[in-house]
Amino acid sequence: MNIGTASIINHAFGALEPETLEALRAVAVRQSYAPNTTLCRQGKIEHTFYVVVQGEVVVSQTLEDGQERILNVIGPMGYFGEMGLIDDSPRMAHCITLTPTTVLEVTEENFDKFMEKSPALATAVLRNILTTTRNIDQQSIAELQQKNEALQKAYADLQQALARLVEKERLERELELAATVQRSLLPDHLPQFPDYAFAAYLQPARQVGGDFYDVVEIDTDHVGILMADVADKGFHAALFMAVTRTLFYQEGKHSLSPAAVATAVHQGMLEASSHDTFLTAFYGVLHRPSGRLTYVRAAQDRPLWYRPGRGVEALTGDGRFLGMIEGLALAESTIYLQPGDRLVLFSDGVPDATNPHEEPYSGQRLTDRIVTGGHLPAGRLITHIAQDVIRWRQDAPAFDDLTLLVVEAKA
Repeated sequence: MNIGTASIINHAFGALEPETLEALRAVAVRQSYAPNTTLCRQGKIEHTFYVVVQGEVVVSQTLEDGQERILNVIGPMGYFGEMGLIDDSPRMAHCITLTPTTVLEVTEENFDKFMEKSPALATAVLRNILTTTRNIDQQSIAELQQKNEALQKAYADLQQALARLVEKERLERELELAATVQRSLLPDHLPQFPDYAFAAYLQPARQVGGDFYDVVEIDTDHVGILMADVADKGFHAALFMAVTRTLFYQEGKHSLSPAAVATAVHQGMLEASSHDTFLTAFYGVLHRPSGRLTYVRAAQDRPLWYRPGRGVEALTGDGRFLGMIEGLALAESTIYLQPGDRLVLFSDGVPDATNPHEEPYSGQRLTDRIVTGGHLPAGRLITHIAQDVIRWRQDAPAFDDLTLLVVEAKA
C-alpha cells in the first residue's frame, strides 16, 4: 500500500499507568500477523480493541468515489478499534498491517471493565477519538482545497495548450471539453418521494454555458433545490460550475437556512477564483411534511408557481448575484406548496430563446405553456415546455443553455 504524503501520527500509551499496561497484557491475547492482513474492516461491526506491540498498521478509508484516503499509521504502543466498542457502531476505516505485526487483542468485555476502572485509559481513548475526528475534518478540508487548486491548475494548463492552436481549433476543443465536464457534473437522476417528484432538462447551447441544477435529499424531511447559472462561457464556466456545485452541496449539509448556505457559497467563490466570474442562483430548502419552501433568489429568473384553479405567479424575493462583491445580503422568502402544485425553475435561455425572426420566446409564452400543462406530472410538464421552446426556435441558433427544473407536489 502506498502511503504517499499522508500525515503519520503514532498514538502512544506513554501517558498510561504502568500497572494498567500490565493488566492489559494479562487479559489480552497476543497475536502476530503477516503484512497486508486486515484487522478491522470499514463498515463492519467488530468487537476487539488492539494494542500494537511490534510493527505498523495503516488506517485508511474508502471514499464514496472508490478512492482510498490514508488517515494514520500506528506504530508500537499505539492502539485502535476503541470507537466501535464504545458506541457499537460500524468501523469507520480499514486497519491493515504494513509489516510483520504483533498486537494485543482485548475483548469488548475486558475493554469495558478497563474503561470503568482506569481513568488514564479512558482519558487516552477520549483524546484519541477527538484527535482522530479533528484529523479527518482537517484532511477533508485540505482535500477540497486541493481539488479546487487542481481545477484552477487544469484550467491554466489548458489555456497554455490551447494557445498553441489556431483560434478555431482552440475554440472547438474548449467547447467540447466544457460540454463533457458540464454533462458529467449534472446528476444522473433526481430523488423521488411519495409526496414530491422532480424532473429536469438541460440542452446546452453551441457556446457552452454554466447552467446547472441539483436536487439533494438533506435528511428525511428536507430537500435542497438548486438552479444556477455561471455568467461565463466555455471551459472556465464548466470548471467554475464544478466548484460552486461542490460548495452548494457541502454547505447545504451544514445548514437548513438557504441564506446561510448561499452566503457561504458566495464567500467560497471569492476565495476560490481570481476571475471576474459571478453566479446567479435560486436555492431553496423544501420541508416535505409541511410543504414549506424557504428560498433565496440571487439574481436568478423568478420561478413560476402553478396552483390549480389559481393560475401561475412568479415568486417574490430579490438578491444580488454571488461571487464578486463583498457584503452580500440575502433575504429569505417562504411559500407553502399544496398537493397539485407545480414549481417551474428555469434559466434565462428559456424566455430569451429566439426564432429566425429574432423574436424572443418570452416569459408570457412560458407562463401560458405552464397554464396549459400544469396538471401534468413533472416529467411530462418538462417535455411539454421544452418541445414548445424548440418548436418556437425552429432552426435559429441557440445562444444560451435551455434549462428547466420542475417540482411536483403530488395530489
